[in-house]
Amino acid sequence: MAISDSLQVTKTRITAACVAAGRAPDSVSLLVVSKTFPGSAVREAFAAGARAFGENYVQEGLAKAQELADLPIEWHLIGPLQSNKTRPVAEAFAWVHSVDRLKVAQRLSEQRPAEMPPLNICLQVNISGEASKSGLLPAEVAALAHQVAALPRVTLRGLMAVPEPGPGALAQHRVMAALFEALKAEGLALDTLSLGMSADLEDAIQAGSTMVRVGSAIFGAR
Repeated sequence: MAISDSLQVTKTRITAACVAAGRAPDSVSLLVVSKTFPGSAVREAFAAGARAFGENYVQEGLAKAQELADLPIEWHLIGPLQSNKTRPVAEAFAWVHSVDRLKVAQRLSEQRPAEMPPLNICLQVNISGEASKSGLLPAEVAALAHQVAALPRVTLRGLMAVPEPGPGALAQHRVMAALFEALKAEGLALDTLSLGMSADLEDAIQAGSTMVRVGSAIFGAR
């Protein structure tokens, strides 16, 4: 299937999931995950209407941003970020979904160029408690959220997670949504719950996700 067709199928899935959940279709945005796929595939998806693209690896993302500099793409870093790689990310990306330490957030804040809009940040939560995954434990989120929200040159937008696949995924999505709402109740101006991928976007939208991250359903298997 052509990328343009797969993109439309994904948008149709999102709309159907929103309708099933009693939500407005425009309440969920699509982040196209382009990691490991070439710049030509990104260009094709852009031509079909996609505007926001997610990369897991800093160097790969920077290379694509440079290759596709003629396109007004909104680049999101969704993979782990080490503190020694924050400067190029602060200079090239619009969003970072994977902040889980104050040091990383502080460096992004200090290194964001003054002429650029604030860098949008999501805190990554290890909602499944897997040792192999990055992210904060749920009990650690509130303290860091308030610290990051106070930093200049960055805007705390919300939370991101990668629930463990399987029958317990919906419950994990709901825990994330409850955590998101609790932070808003504490006075944080959050609007983004980055939750759900190709296999589980319907569950994520049912739970309250506002942004789904879809790669393989659009570009094909990696």
